[in-house]
Amino acid sequence: MKNKVTIVGGGNVGATAAHWAAEKELADIVLIDIIEGMPQGKALDLMETRPVEDFDTKVIGTNDYKDTANSDIVVITAGLPRKPGMSRDELLDVNKKIVQGVTEQVVKYSPNAILIIVSNPLDAMCHVAKMVSKFPKHRVFGMAGILDTARFRCFVSMELNVSVEDIQAMVLGGHGDDMVPLPRYTTVAGVPVTELMSKEKIDAIVSRTRKAGGEIVALLKTGSAYYSPSAAVVQMVESVLKDKKRVVPCAAYLEGEYGIRDLYVGVPIKIGAMGVEQIIELKLTDEEKAALNKSANAVRELVQLIKI
Repeated sequence: MKNKVTIVGGGNVGATAAHWAAEKELADIVLIDIIEGMPQGKALDLMETRPVEDFDTKVIGTNDYKDTANSDIVVITAGLPRKPGMSRDELLDVNKKIVQGVTEQVVKYSPNAILIIVSNPLDAMCHVAKMVSKFPKHRVFGMAGILDTARFRCFVSMELNVSVEDIQAMVLGGHGDDMVPLPRYTTVAGVPVTELMSKEKIDAIVSRTRKAGGEIVALLKTGSAYYSPSAAVVQMVESVLKDKKRVVPCAAYLEGEYGIRDLYVGVPIKIGAMGVEQIIELKLTDEEKAALNKSANAVRELVQLIKI
């Protein structure tokens, strides 16, 4: 029997994630949204792409959660996008209500699903989904670090004029302005990036990475990034469905790792068929620990505002 993946939210992130996942033939895809006709139209458009791109994935659009029943993975992208000048944190109240309602429906129809959260503010929305679903921590986690790391790798590639395929990097912490890119763990074909560019250049890239989402919001003026976030979450979906055991940074629930407890924070994890199969603890310098704690504290402040 084919796997089934539901993507909640038929906007730019959700629809583009459906596109990536369908083209990879990962599973049958259900795209759900509250706007009548919109997910149906996008699903039909994707279905009509199949003869051109040669994939046989079934994609349906719906407004009814009954059609999502027995999903293996549910990706939650629903929520308002950022507007210019708006921080991820300012989305807290409105998106909390949306994610809460979505999660209640998901639990009703797919009680054994793995939840992958994309809605912002990401780390806080993971908390909402976990609290509402009451799922174990390995089945609720968030897309953030893969995207932030991809942006970091992209900027290093642009600066050095080398292939992104040869760049390995790691970004920890909350998905916000206090995220923690780790130049010490960044290499180009095994060569530490600290040997390839000056500290000033690295600092500039770190700063740009932290503000990368806002940079795109400012340019688009009417929305936020969607190609890279959707590609990042599909990498997570693929690792679960294929039991790939990818080691990537994601928002995971910590219970003492890195000295952080009862909080979703971006850390390297192993993703397999069970979801979060291992949290990997890196050895951090005092400076890196302080930066991670600062980022975690910013997440905790948001979580304390959540009332469910």
